[in-house]
Amino acid sequence: MIEVKIPTLGESITSGILAKWHVKDGDLVARGQPIFELETDKITSEGQAESAGRIALKAAAGAEVAIGQTVATIDETASAASAPAAPTAAPAAVGPKAEAPSANLDTLSPAARRVAAETKVDPSTVAGSGKGGRVTKGDLLSASSAAPVPGAPSLAGPPPPAAAPVAPAPATAATAPSGGRSTRSKMSPLRKRIAERLVAAQHNAAILTTFNEVDMSAVMGLRKKFQEDFTARHGVKLGFMSFFVKAVVQAMQAVPAINAQIEGDELVQNHYFDIGVAVGTDRGLMVPVVRDCDRLSFAEVEKAIGVVSKKARDGKIKIEDLQGGVFTISNGGIYGSMLSTPILNPPQSGILGLHNIKDRAVVVDGQIVARPMMYLALSYDHRVVDGKEAVTFLVHIKDAIEDPTRLLFAL
Repeated sequence: MIEVKIPTLGESITSGILAKWHVKDGDLVARGQPIFELETDKITSEGQAESAGRIALKAAAGAEVAIGQTVATIDETASAASAPAAPTAAPAAVGPKAEAPSANLDTLSPAARRVAAETKVDPSTVAGSGKGGRVTKGDLLSASSAAPVPGAPSLAGPPPPAAAPVAPAPATAATAPSGGRSTRSKMSPLRKRIAERLVAAQHNAAILTTFNEVDMSAVMGLRKKFQEDFTARHGVKLGFMSFFVKAVVQAMQAVPAINAQIEGDELVQNHYFDIGVAVGTDRGLMVPVVRDCDRLSFAEVEKAIGVVSKKARDGKIKIEDLQGGVFTISNGGIYGSMLSTPILNPPQSGILGLHNIKDRAVVVDGQIVARPMMYLALSYDHRVVDGKEAVTFLVHIKDAIEDPTRLLFAL
């Protein structure tokens, strides 16, 4: 019997909320199959089955559980032998000998495992049509579609006269919440922690925001010119974010105050460049950190951002992925935001807000022309950073983006 325990997620995390079970009590599970979702005040993670077998749930969804607590057990001895025995039948007159359904759930393909989890069809009860009697995705879909629907008339004979078709109830009646015009639900630990940190940031720092605008023509031109070759060479697309990450690093080197922070009664000056990149997920905003950005190439920055962003969206982010950043970049433009005043990510002293790119009329060399423009917003802790330093920092970024060759020569 295997005990399913809540894993250690970090020294500061002692408990979490068992947000969701992906399986039901008594289900057969495969080794490596996602079985539960755990929410903490910092991250959301997914638990997987360490072994194949029949699972018995020991904690209810929504319960608070401690790190190391046993929330389920898996009986490794459970197999096709525990399924109902097939009736004895005469051997087929022709054709190859039929094989029994695959008893080992480890032989299921990832797609078949997903279908089994979604349809709640027990693979051990399905006759496999694949090689060696292997249960396929199609077998599971067929079994699901053939399953009797609760309340449906029996196929053994004609339905009774009283079972005339009845028009379905209006969708609003079926989906209207029982509580009336509003419903209440408890905040998830992650959402609660986000709320606490945002309020704390407002209370504990002297936040001020300064703005500028940047012409994106040069960066857009470079991306268009080199995108195909860049992708073929590095296996990743050249995005806007790598330009801004490199521009931020260069601006922090020119204005070190942005890379400082207050800890107690001390001012800590950082000499490394671990940049946080805000990522929106269905569980809330997360800020995974890309390490040592001053040492990375554009391609390495793009790859690193892709890796941590996917981990965040897939719920596989780890606590160490979120710690240690010295500055944050938040791109609200991907959602259509034109202008914002981003809130600091403590204990950092600066955050850069990027926004939507829009063609606007601007004056260039005395002529009114249309250019792709973006508003930039720098929020900073005025206890650490003076206004002159903040404006100088933002101008460095503007200059680097409008003339990206400056990034090549550290100008």
